[in-house]
Amino acid sequence: MMPVVLWTDALIFLLTAVVTVFVVYARSKPHLRAPWHRVFRGRIAAASVVVLLAFVITGLLDSVHFRLQLDNNGNSDINHYSGEVLSALDVLLGPIRTQVEKTYSAPFATHLFARETIELEDGTRVRDYPRLLYGGRHLSGSGEDKWRDILQRSLLALAETLLAGVAIFYVTAALLGRRTGSSPRAMLQAIVRRKTGLPWRTLLTTITLLLLLVFLAINLASDFHVLGTDKVGQDVFYLTMKSIRTGLVIGTLTTLIMLPFAIFMGIVAGYARGWVDDVVQYIYTTLNSIPGVLLIAASILMLQVYISNHPEYFETTVERADIRLLFLCIILGITSWTGLCRLLRGESLKLRETEYIQAAISFGVAHGRIITRHILPNVMHVVLITVVLDFSGLVLAEAVLSYVGVGVDPTMNSWGNMINSARLEMAREPVVWWSLLSAFIFMFMLVLAANLFSDAVRDAFDPRTRAR
Repeated sequence: MMPVVLWTDALIFLLTAVVTVFVVYARSKPHLRAPWHRVFRGRIAAASVVVLLAFVITGLLDSVHFRLQLDNNGNSDINHYSGEVLSALDVLLGPIRTQVEKTYSAPFATHLFARETIELEDGTRVRDYPRLLYGGRHLSGSGEDKWRDILQRSLLALAETLLAGVAIFYVTAALLGRRTGSSPRAMLQAIVRRKTGLPWRTLLTTITLLLLLVFLAINLASDFHVLGTDKVGQDVFYLTMKSIRTGLVIGTLTTLIMLPFAIFMGIVAGYARGWVDDVVQYIYTTLNSIPGVLLIAASILMLQVYISNHPEYFETTVERADIRLLFLCIILGITSWTGLCRLLRGESLKLRETEYIQAAISFGVAHGRIITRHILPNVMHVVLITVVLDFSGLVLAEAVLSYVGVGVDPTMNSWGNMINSARLEMAREPVVWWSLLSAFIFMFMLVLAANLFSDAVRDAFDPRTRAR
């Protein structure tokens, strides 16, 4: 195989490395470790972190791209590679990617959703629901034993989950007991009775529930379309899983792009005041006056023209879709930094008048040192709270932009594209509802977990909330 590193892949792993370094650094600093300990001490926040980590791991697996080598049949010494770019998630999902039906089929169905003319063996033609090529193909011809097979597979997944859950609880208790000097049994009782500093019972229970979903998918998705198929017969469960990476990229990379603008201009405007403050206010007031959707639409159309005129720069359709996704993150970052900039300007104006900063100015301390040593650390709680709160809004923004046709590339899997295609499906008779519901459930889980985690971060880092 030949590795393929997309622009967004490189930025995602760079961001992962930065977060890892920050975690290691924060563990060695008590003033940074204490508020994060308050965050994870809450049961809701702990469960939300586990759900978010599940989405992040899925997105990281979908960011490891490669192209498979083609057979040259001994005619050449030059290796040729497929034009299809795959990911590690495609490998884990197995045959779900290639099990394509003819058209729509409902969740767990064994036949197509619409009647078609079928020619029988004796030459007669009847109107009936054709049998699916892959969904329930291991069952009998009529598929009457479908629900019994689904029940058996679900019970098997439940048994596997119970075994895995017991193993996880015991291993965690043994590791924690070794650290505290107690026996695994005593530590297990402390976990079950919530006698530990961190809510380990909530963490492990959430992990077990996620494992239940994983085992259900392993046992059912290989032989059934658990969330149905779309218009061209693709598995909706596969499309929904592939859309996770797009939502995470929009939420994280846009934040990474907007932070330098917001932090630098907000702090400088509040600290310098005067004409510098006037210039910064003029810039973000002007940007706020421009309709964001029109600016994004114009930028995306310009990018499409550039891609059409320079096809030699993009070898595969995935690379073309990826550069559009990156450009969308850049535009969203440029248009979304103004709110945080205003908050930081106000905080900097207030901090500048405090006695310790006035004393530093009187002693002739350099302005850059005052900003980095005194102002920046005291506004980081505002930055962190705003970043976590904006994540869910950016995930929803992708769905809205794709719905109006100026979001990610139509060939890229995303919840917005699924919702956009569901407009026509909801107008059918009978209604094709599973594509819209699947995108809604996964988006709801991600946004809800992000919002619950952001509430915990705000309560832990906001000095006024903590004091109250």
